[in-house]
Amino acid sequence: MGAGRLYTAVAAGGFRRYATYRAATAAGVFTNTAFGIILVYTYLALWDEKPHLGGYDQAQAVTYVWLGQCLYATLAIQGGGAEKDLMERIRTGEIAIDLYRPADLQLWWLSIDLGRSLFQMLGRGVIPFVFGAVFFPMALPTDPAAWAAFLVALLLATLVSFGIRYLVALSVFWLMDGMGVSQVLAITGIFFSGMTLPLNVFPGGLGEVVRVLPWAALIQLPADVLMGETAPLGAYAFQGAWAVALLAAGRLLQTAATRRVVVQGG
Repeated sequence: MGAGRLYTAVAAGGFRRYATYRAATAAGVFTNTAFGIILVYTYLALWDEKPHLGGYDQAQAVTYVWLGQCLYATLAIQGGGAEKDLMERIRTGEIAIDLYRPADLQLWWLSIDLGRSLFQMLGRGVIPFVFGAVFFPMALPTDPAAWAAFLVALLLATLVSFGIRYLVALSVFWLMDGMGVSQVLAITGIFFSGMTLPLNVFPGGLGEVVRVLPWAALIQLPADVLMGETAPLGAYAFQGAWAVALLAAGRLLQTAATRRVVVQGG
């Protein structure tokens, strides 16, 4: 089997695995829809007091909310993607089996996570987004090119998200447990990605800092590309630079871990 077919099969396996959890998916759809409604009315109240906050009008703010709910599980904003299984395999020593496979460790887990992301978007993310479009005024483009540009930004956001979470997972080679770093990942993800508030709203120096961190590539930039608030090529350059940097860092850390660290369990 060629490398392309191998990793495609691994991605398909990741998709099928998450597709089996129908009850969890239905619960996730309900949860994201409920939180979306709560956030929309919170945003509407805030934008009534501060019109055009962050450069958005109310319709754009509503669009941002529902896009965030769509991408929350897709991009594993607070963790819970493939890195969760990787942490556990490192902790138990089962990672040794992965290292003996005739496949690249990073590409193997990236493929699994891409399959997971695709299912989470289709199975859990689309329904809340459509619900929002039906019941609330949203600033959605009518030009197919804008949607195509958004999908490219979403793919790059997926790579950045995996790059962050892969680095976190590899830290378990030294920490021997992923509980603490998972909590840190959850907090940084929800705050720095703009899941709580658009990063454009953050004032002064704090705003300048959060907008150059890799988490800005996850929700803020795809949202701005979709709503025409930023040039797609500039967004791609930012996302691509972070994706390359994070994946390269993951490759270096992976090399250090597998060569110098004794796997827990033997």
